[in-house]
Amino acid sequence: MSETQVALLGGGFSTDDDGLLDDWMLGHARTSRPRVCFLPTASGDAAGYAEMFLTAFAPRRNCTPSVLSLFRREFDDEALRGHLLAQDVIYVGGGNTANLLAVWRTHGVDRLLREAYDRGTLLCGISAGANCWAQGSHTDSFGPLTFLSDGLGLLPGSVCPHYDSEPGRRPSYQRSVATGALPGGWALEDGTGALFTDGQVTEVVTRDPAAHVYRVERDAAGGVRERPLPSRLL
Repeated sequence: MSETQVALLGGGFSTDDDGLLDDWMLGHARTSRPRVCFLPTASGDAAGYAEMFLTAFAPRRNCTPSVLSLFRREFDDEALRGHLLAQDVIYVGGGNTANLLAVWRTHGVDRLLREAYDRGTLLCGISAGANCWAQGSHTDSFGPLTFLSDGLGLLPGSVCPHYDSEPGRRPSYQRSVATGALPGGWALEDGTGALFTDGQVTEVVTRDPAAHVYRVERDAAGGVRERPLPSRLL
């Protein structure tokens, strides 16, 4: 069985001009010129988002980019499987986590992503694209900030993006963990990245020395413990 990898991104081409987090992510692909497929499902396959990805990745000489649309699906089941399993990196964009998961399950993409993961494809994403890989996540998919407990489960525990940049994120996520609505997990401030290898954190990076990834766990007193993880400055 191949080594499995997931990269959670607190930034990337859609938010940063320097490309540092995307460069870091590509450096963990299994080949020197990886095939990178962008899934903008969480945004309803927004054309502008897909174009932003291609504008950022097409000029790169160290990857071969593509975009997979499910709202305007062109592949039959066999071709869909072939395309996804041929990728070295699958990059999932932000948007609505709950809708993302529902659409994937309708089209069988959830099963294909698990198969790709088991074969060594690097899975990554920002916001909803980071949330989706864990057992549960903290989300605004339903309007107010709340928890979602039916992620893909490739990573144990839960994920919270935008930990420092969206009002209410930190206390709401901590409350979800403290009450047991979500298992303990990882909270990413914007500008950070976390690599998981075989389900364990193996590297944390940041493009801002003030930004951190935190491990957040329920404590015995009904609250939470929040611990910043050591990180490397990009």
